[in-house]
Amino acid sequence: MKVNKINIIKKGVLFASVMLVGLGCIVKTGRKDTETLKGAFEGKFYIGAALSGNHINNQSQPSMEVLKSHFNSIVSENNMKSGMIQLREGEFNFENADKFIEFGEANGMHIVGHTLIWHSQAPRWFFTDNDGNQVTPEVLTQRMKDHIHTVVGRYKGKVKGWDVVNEAILDDGSWRKSKFYEILGEDFMKLAFQFAHEADPDAELYYNDYSMANPGKRDGVVKMVKNLQAQGIKIDGIGMQGHIGLEYPTIDEFEKSILAYSDLGVTVMITELDLSVLPSPRRDMGADVATNVEYQQSLNPYTEGLPDDVQKKFDERYMAFFKLFLDHHDKISRVTLWGINDGDSWKNGWPVRGRTDYPLLFNRDNTPKSVVSDIMKLAAKY
Repeated sequence: MKVNKINIIKKGVLFASVMLVGLGCIVKTGRKDTETLKGAFEGKFYIGAALSGNHINNQSQPSMEVLKSHFNSIVSENNMKSGMIQLREGEFNFENADKFIEFGEANGMHIVGHTLIWHSQAPRWFFTDNDGNQVTPEVLTQRMKDHIHTVVGRYKGKVKGWDVVNEAILDDGSWRKSKFYEILGEDFMKLAFQFAHEADPDAELYYNDYSMANPGKRDGVVKMVKNLQAQGIKIDGIGMQGHIGLEYPTIDEFEKSILAYSDLGVTVMITELDLSVLPSPRRDMGADVATNVEYQQSLNPYTEGLPDDVQKKFDERYMAFFKLFLDHHDKISRVTLWGINDGDSWKNGWPVRGRTDYPLLFNRDNTPKSVVSDIMKLAAKY
């Protein structure tokens, strides 16, 4: 079985230009920049990447040159979540968040804040009093307000849009029974968007979730957004997390969701995009970080690189999705990859720790995969 350890770029001029771009050097052609992803998608949508704490604190690493060459939007993977910024009540740590914002401003990036309210990485004190008892709705409301006003207010005019609430609807369309929901009911969603709007009236406000192509979740999110709109609550966009596999979700269902969310009068964003080539312990696991599976060798088959047939499927799958995004670029404002190169990706450790995955558009050595040039050629047709 033939294996490609590094994707082979096509011969000739394209080889030279793409490799230079992969190293952070934009080829000067005297015409519109089409040798980078951000140049290829100019006038269509932002193309973004998520930055880890390692990126934020080591800005001289080669992958940051790839970021500056190919991407024009950034989001922080973890460093702006409530558990990172306010681990203890009233004690805010903005060190990494400030560095992230400063980098974005210095490099002219479209900056997205992620995320204000998320059950998974909310500190425990949010929901309990000094005696360990669950707080009242009034206390939780005030804590949400204080957190959101402080964080959003600090970056007012710098962050262009916020993932206000993350992952609050289950795949069947029902509400996740998080502590926010248990204490405040559905009103926690309204309050979060209300407080974010108060803190920065000009910032765009988004709802973000995984498995957004599932019909049940689609119906639940549409219902939730319509309810917010009926109450006069500002919501500007829906983030469809793009944690996809070689076989799921279907392009058809993903397209139905793009259309359904766009019909609400909001922008659609493809967030957290990555394409796992590894076998899943069970079909369509979404991205629930609470789900982990014990390591099995059979679930980690490509430690030395991808077989040619798998690489072909990977390329075709990415091309199919980017064709979908381009077909609907009038509805989509941003497509964000969840990392810069394969070595960054959380998919190496989820849902099975210790695996080697290849989910992004750049190899571990920061060279572009062959599909990158194909995606740019595709974009040029639109």
